[in-house]
Amino acid sequence: MRAAILGAVFPDDAGTRLAYGRAMAELTHRDPRAIEGALFVAELAASCSRADPRADRLALVEASLDVVQQPELAVALRHARDLAAAGASTAEAAGALGSSGYVVHSVPLATFCFACFGDDARSALIETITAGGDTDTNAAIVGALVGALHGPQALPRDLLRRIVGGPFGPAHLRRLALALGNPETRDVPGYSVAGALLRNLALYPVVLLHALRRLLP
Repeated sequence: MRAAILGAVFPDDAGTRLAYGRAMAELTHRDPRAIEGALFVAELAASCSRADPRADRLALVEASLDVVQQPELAVALRHARDLAAAGASTAEAAGALGSSGYVVHSVPLATFCFACFGDDARSALIETITAGGDTDTNAAIVGALVGALHGPQALPRDLLRRIVGGPFGPAHLRRLALALGNPETRDVPGYSVAGALLRNLALYPVVLLHALRRLLP
């Protein structure tokens, strides 16, 4: 779900995009399907960054499939494309594609939701979350793709205002985006190590309670 940023930063440099995408994915993944899933998301985000917001999203998906060579992932992505073209519902797509965090489920489902609902960020996110499963991963991919296609002005302002600040809040992310958009700058934003540690410690009980809740009937 972090791969789309590479498409936005390197929209016109396929070689650098692929090299960075592979290196970034291999930090945490060894499965070639996961690596190609990241490359596909980066490629689709690059296509979105270069396209008119009114572009045919199914065509953008089709143009990004060239980076996928793993058969299982390629079949799932084409199935997602076909479901979107046929006007399937989100529930039907989630049942056919899966909605877990497994890359063969998450990237195709996100691709379906982007293709079907990517003209409006709020609708796309709601539909993705409604599908259930690994909603944060899937919605993060969809939100990034919609943002790459329509720009930050298309994101729901009321939801953005509700994001809590802190060491990695909106202000930090905006400064980081500006630094990424200008590779000559040295103004890379720092952060408070102590603040980040306290933030993570505060999140642990939330994550554990959420995991426990999902184990219950």
